[in-house]
Amino acid sequence: MIDIRNVTKTYDTGAIQCQALRGVSLNIHIGEYVAIMGPSGSGKSTLMNILGCLDTPSTGEFYFEGQEISKYSEDQLAEIRNQKIGFVFQQFNLLAKINAIENVELPLIYRGISSKQRRDLALQALEQVGLSDRITHKPSELSGGQQQRVAIARALAGNPPMILADEPTGALDSKSGGEVLEILKRLHQSGRTIILITHDINVARQAERIIVIRDGLIEEEGEKVS
Repeated sequence: MIDIRNVTKTYDTGAIQCQALRGVSLNIHIGEYVAIMGPSGSGKSTLMNILGCLDTPSTGEFYFEGQEISKYSEDQLAEIRNQKIGFVFQQFNLLAKINAIENVELPLIYRGISSKQRRDLALQALEQVGLSDRITHKPSELSGGQQQRVAIARALAGNPPMILADEPTGALDSKSGGEVLEILKRLHQSGRTIILITHDINVARQAERIIVIRDGLIEEEGEKVS
């Protein structure tokens, strides 16, 4: 599904240039569950942004579903994000003034899906995360774990083949975090590709494969540590 080859990313801060990635090559296959770990400043967030088509490499090749996309325009990348990738972030990123089902419907609006179909898809997604009884609740009326489940439902509503989860348990207590990881596990078992970004080895161990990045390079790649 994803094949990146000798990818670099350099940021020009004005006085100096910062090389966040220094020649990263990586394959992620359809249906895999991969965790990417690394300390602060390791390049993990930069790698996540490239894998999620939120940014482009400075040099190197990036193949997504067989298409070389490293030089795609922002509109072309936005199309991939909208159609192919569901995003789950640490801070949920829900809109406070609208309720759960309306938050889940949001990305479907940009696809031009009719209001009835949007509502049906959003209901199905909320049912998958066990929140069919909270659809009219606003984020402030939900616990942190419930808010993250709404965020997962939003990522699922368009039925993307890949879920990219950035520290999805970082703002949660252990019980709520465990529930979120169980949902990701079920999504993987249903055939979705899961890319999990984390600094927590116990969270990373939920994946099939752990990739460690440090100083802009992949330091270690292997099967799950038992």
